[in-house]
Amino acid sequence: MRLTKRTTLTTSILAVLLSAAIPVYAEHANHEAGTVDASPRIAQTDAALRDLWVGHVFWVRNVVVETLAGNKEAATAAENEVVANAKQIAASIEPFYGKAASDKLFGLLAGHYGATKQYLEATAAGSQEKQAAAMKSLTGNVEEIAVFLSGANPNLPHDAVKGLFLAHIAHHQQQIQQLHDKQYPQEAQTWEAMKEHMYGIADALTGALAKQFPAKFS
Repeated sequence: MRLTKRTTLTTSILAVLLSAAIPVYAEHANHEAGTVDASPRIAQTDAALRDLWVGHVFWVRNVVVETLAGNKEAATAAENEVVANAKQIAASIEPFYGKAASDKLFGLLAGHYGATKQYLEATAAGSQEKQAAAMKSLTGNVEEIAVFLSGANPNLPHDAVKGLFLAHIAHHQQQIQQLHDKQYPQEAQTWEAMKEHMYGIADALTGALAKQFPAKFS
């Protein structure tokens, strides 16, 4: 039931963001089929951003799995990929907003991962107090991300962006707890929801960019 409620919330938030922020993309995209009939540049950008954002949850999940299994070397290797992926996501906005903005986004993504790792370590240690502190950091980081993205692009409403990333950290929280508790069938459902949610974030970002910088996508 918790997963169903969170998935419904995510869908509702995403619907608001898509309707408000990315009509250029929505008019030409078939999201269910994963095809785009508009500018090839929009399709290419969306495919690249989808790959990057799914890469984020893929490598964070690897960190969680290997950390809980006590495989420090594998966890470190996965963490290196998390950092590399964050750098790539940050670099993806540099052609639009410049190096300073790219560096800012990387710092925000680093903060997001750092707090997620804190939650993982608190869960492994069985400390509810530290879990709560980690969630407070994650929530504060979400506000910073929402302020940054909505400030950079007027087609990304602050509250909608914040809602999307709050749902994202809820997925992290749920996945970590399920893996810790060995609830593997439930975690499999969470993983599918996480992937779809990342596609939604990528689609929203693509559409907002296409609307703000139409010359770059024509």
